[in-house]
Amino acid sequence: MIKKPLHNFHIPVMGLAYTIDSPIRVAQYGISSVISIIDDEIIEKMKSFYNKKFNLNYSSISNKIDDYRAKRITAYLDMVDDIVNQKFEAFKEEISNNKRALKSFIEMLPNTSEFKIGLQNFLNQKENITSVIKNFIENHLSPGNIDVNIMTKVDKDNFKNNEPLPVIYNDAHASLRGFANSKLSSSMVLSAGMNPRLYSYIEEFDDFFPNENGELKKKIILKVSDFRSAMIQGNFLAKKGLWVSEYRIESGLNCGGHAFATEGLLLGPILEEFKQKKDELIQSAHNLMIQSLEQKERHSVSEPLEMKITVQGGVGTSEEHDFLLKTYNVDSIGWGSPFLLVPEATSVDNETRKLLVKSKEEDFYLSNLSPLGVPFNTVKGTSNEILRHEKEEKNRYGSSCPKKLLALSKEYSSEGICTASKKYQEIKFAELEAEKKDISDETFQKRKQNIAEKACLCVGLVNSAYMEQKLEIKGEKQGVVICPGPNLAFFDKEVSLSKMVKHIYGNDNILSHPNRPNMFINELKMYVDHLKKELNDFMGELTNSQIKKWKTFKENLLKGIDYYESLFAASDFFKEDLFVGGQLRQYQLKLLKIEIPKIEK
Repeated sequence: MIKKPLHNFHIPVMGLAYTIDSPIRVAQYGISSVISIIDDEIIEKMKSFYNKKFNLNYSSISNKIDDYRAKRITAYLDMVDDIVNQKFEAFKEEISNNKRALKSFIEMLPNTSEFKIGLQNFLNQKENITSVIKNFIENHLSPGNIDVNIMTKVDKDNFKNNEPLPVIYNDAHASLRGFANSKLSSSMVLSAGMNPRLYSYIEEFDDFFPNENGELKKKIILKVSDFRSAMIQGNFLAKKGLWVSEYRIESGLNCGGHAFATEGLLLGPILEEFKQKKDELIQSAHNLMIQSLEQKERHSVSEPLEMKITVQGGVGTSEEHDFLLKTYNVDSIGWGSPFLLVPEATSVDNETRKLLVKSKEEDFYLSNLSPLGVPFNTVKGTSNEILRHEKEEKNRYGSSCPKKLLALSKEYSSEGICTASKKYQEIKFAELEAEKKDISDETFQKRKQNIAEKACLCVGLVNSAYMEQKLEIKGEKQGVVICPGPNLAFFDKEVSLSKMVKHIYGNDNILSHPNRPNMFINELKMYVDHLKKELNDFMGELTNSQIKKWKTFKENLLKGIDYYESLFAASDFFKEDLFVGGQLRQYQLKLLKIEIPKIEK
């Protein structure tokens, strides 16, 4: 019997370790969450921690053995599965026998859930029907998914005795293999764009292909920013006999972590295109997939497999949640950053959580912290920022780079070097100093800041998990880097898991901010600001292609505003928001005033 997902929200991956153990914390309630599996060191440390806590029998895996990275990931995921199943069985027993626990659980369920209605009927009965409840729960309740995330770009080459190892030992390849070899039946979320070599490697593992019953043990989720990208990537995989079970659409700027701005395409129009063309996406992939499966002489499928469309980025109220579900027919909504304020759900140290609680709208910003060279959402006042400034005052820059996960620049070394490392920054500062006499002081300072601002994400994004569990942190003191989306500015208190879930479903309200604009307006503001900043910060030589890019960006934003005007006028959801029309016109005027430069003839 295939059980329906209990919830219509999920917890996306956050950083390298903020959701490293989220399934252990929340899966028993039917809540799905995503673990980052790029950093095998934190994975091994967490495995050791939970191995002791639950008195299990998982042995440590040394980094001296062959393929240790993949083996660590496999072992950790297997252990998480064991713990989740153990906690799930205990939870089912508890709510079957304890009416208070059952009532608390019912309050966390979606109001439209048939399962909720069935449980409420049992709750109202006075006679002892424990065995009936148990049977009902057994037939309808399943734990949340233990999904994993791989950033496709974090696929560094690895070396042994100065000799390059085969491609399958690259970081993302080893992570993929670690998941593929685990006993999990769940999904792999691929984010940060297409990596053809990595995508082709998926073919090596049977679990990603349909079995004789047309079922997938392991599924593929692609995080995408627009329909065109989804079609290209989905068809690429389909030609290999691989099915994309979910497209996870994320706002380009109104999200946590790395921000991959679109060409001015706003979330509403993107979702509309997916809604209108979903059948085209399904049929195109299905036709290519069955041809490939026949050629490979694998089990085929007569009908297209299930394909979900989900969305995340900037959602903050139950009204927005319901609007997205109903208007765009999406299957689930990702709630990420707000869960950083839920100790039961995410791995965050007390100091950082307190910083998030007190931070205001102006404290959240899009930074240049990431060594990947991609804008990165963060918040002012982190311990990592404080430590970096203290070092800068002593004229010390860069990290010792102990993990080298982001040592991807081949500018000075064939083995790769991280742009946040001391070694890289020393070279860059020397080059900049040599150019000093030929550039203005303003340009010099701006370029110097851009070099120095890079942070060691490999360490900064996992330290919080170490600190929360009081695990030893070795090496140079780096502090914590955290990557919340700007939407977190409107959440100002630590809350329980129950309270957060009730907020999502409209049965409670944890927002006290009186002037929070809706998610679409918030995103529009970020895109207008992004265009203005790009134009102001541009220091290169103007080209026709650059000008065309800016024009397209501006035109897409104006088209997005037209779309929202029609959407808002036709929807009851926006009728109580008296400011939304004025806000749209305000940003429309701001956009019209932005002048795209021309090349002087």
